[in-house]
Amino acid sequence: MPLLNPDQRSKLDPDNDSDFYSSPRFVTHVDDNFIDQLTELYRQRLQPGTRILDLMSSWVSHLPDDVSFAHVEGHGLNEAELAKNPRFDHYFVQNLNQDPALPFPDQEFDAVLIAVSVQYLQYPEAVFSEIARILKPGGVVIVSFSNRMFYQKAIAAWRDGTDASHIQLVKSYFQAVEAFGKPETIVKPGQSLPALLQLFGMAGNDPFYAVLATKMIH
Repeated sequence: MPLLNPDQRSKLDPDNDSDFYSSPRFVTHVDDNFIDQLTELYRQRLQPGTRILDLMSSWVSHLPDDVSFAHVEGHGLNEAELAKNPRFDHYFVQNLNQDPALPFPDQEFDAVLIAVSVQYLQYPEAVFSEIARILKPGGVVIVSFSNRMFYQKAIAAWRDGTDASHIQLVKSYFQAVEAFGKPETIVKPGQSLPALLQLFGMAGNDPFYAVLATKMIH
């Protein structure tokens, strides 16, 4: 049985994603609290001197400044954003919803990152299969997300879901590929402020979610 049916893969805006992302957006799509938690997670789980692939990225990768890597490869849909990212040693532009095949040999990377963008993948099983192929045995995949999205570009399975169902959905992406071990989840729901404080323009913290898995060593 397919992981998702055609309706679940659909987007409210069915036009080419490359057109939607043709203009650069030099903004962060989550708050500072989320970014701090993601950077700390990277510090804990990524090893210095390794090869990193940052999929579906932009002008900032949130990697810890005090950790150096052998190579950081960037990927996204806007070249201007990718060119501005100071952590990339190299980058490429590719629409994974049209072509999920990653342009790398087997076992090329020690870690793969997908930050706040997994909700846009229409064929996640194909992409995660490719991730497993280019990942070294023992390598880690870190998928992070919050409750924000470009609503018209998120797939229906994500738009129609809850934060809890999003976690299960991402876990199912890993579970659809035999190469991955049991996914690990990190859940930090965030903090909502009282309505009175919200009236004065104050906001709570974005929720932080991450699903991690390791490529098994046979």
